[in-house]
Amino acid sequence: MAYFDNGNQIFKDARKNHYAVGAYNTNNLEWTRSILRAAQETRTPVLIQVSTGAAKYMGGYKLVKDLVADTMDSMNISVPVVLNLDHGDYESAIECIKLGYSSVMFDGHKLETEENLAKTKEIIKLAHARGISVEAEIGKIGENQGAEGGELASVEDAKAFVAAGVDKLACGIGNIHGVYPADWKGLNFDRLKEIAEAVPETPLVLHGGSGIPREQVEKAISLGIAKININTEFQLAFQKATRDYILAGKDEDKNAKGYDPRKLLLPGAEAITDAMKEMISWMGTPSIDDESHDASFDRSSLNEE
Repeated sequence: MAYFDNGNQIFKDARKNHYAVGAYNTNNLEWTRSILRAAQETRTPVLIQVSTGAAKYMGGYKLVKDLVADTMDSMNISVPVVLNLDHGDYESAIECIKLGYSSVMFDGHKLETEENLAKTKEIIKLAHARGISVEAEIGKIGENQGAEGGELASVEDAKAFVAAGVDKLACGIGNIHGVYPADWKGLNFDRLKEIAEAVPETPLVLHGGSGIPREQVEKAISLGIAKININTEFQLAFQKATRDYILAGKDEDKNAKGYDPRKLLLPGAEAITDAMKEMISWMGTPSIDDESHDASFDRSSLNEE
């Protein structure tokens, strides 16, 4: 049976030792398998998360949990896997706690700070009673809204939310969800440093990790970022590989059954795994201590009759 880690020790170790662990959004079966494959092949811990929109598309939070768990079992996954709700509202967080997700992010950034904090405390009480970790967000992550990004997180809010008991804290430091504009100003390292010094033991989270220049991500890690959220980068990698397959006419090869969805989707799935393995290498995520385990997988399993 698949076991979900709550990630608390994983991310504490990451912050303490100045590396990061990726948090990758799943969108379907291919995404789930590709993410798990990369984690297993590199023998590194991984956080798989699902947004409200993706969960609705996939059939609900329970289906997502069952899909991830069953895929872990079928692939004999032996590295730690955290299952997280990404940017959930209050109702979604409660549902995922009851379903047995091992981590939830309550996103109350649209609320006034006092209400955000109050609801976060309620989520923490319910989650911690079941051994589930909680991530909160302060400031506002930009939504393709221009060069400045969203609203910067405040140091005082960071102290308040950590005092409330959050296990991980996402901070608005000029980061943006989606594709970054050409005139983006970059991450605000001064604010990140201030927050990191104010909450020295709490793992900090960088949302909108796709598209931030590597040197900025590495500097953010050195300052306390322990979890980096990735989604858009994999969507773009999947799109490019799938587009190349079609433009090459491989989908029209009826003798090779190039139209078979298992063949049509395979290049994109492999592109996700390859992109993730590259990210793991420069995030500095260490492998687990399991030298006897054979982490190799036959990628052709996605293409079986």
